[in-house]
Amino acid sequence: MGKSIPLDLNPTLEIEIDAAPIAAALGLEQEAFLRLLEQRKIDRLCERGTGEDAGLYRASFYHGPKRARVVVDRQGRFVGDVEQRSR
Repeated sequence: MGKSIPLDLNPTLEIEIDAAPIAAALGLEQEAFLRLLEQRKIDRLCERGTGEDAGLYRASFYHGPKRARVVVDRQGRFVGDVEQRSR
């Protein structure tokens, strides 16, 4: 393995979003979705917007062949609909 490179992610920011639409997009009940998320059986990725998208965050959730993606603002409000797709 090569030399590690530290990434500066300051400021640390936690955003809470509504789980129900994400769970539905993945075809799961909300309780099952939260349990799988806690068990790390759902992969997630959060990307911070830059330029004209500054202040927005794109969160992607992966379960089996399905992906749910949503764009939110700093308060966790959805900007647009949840995008669902198969990998």
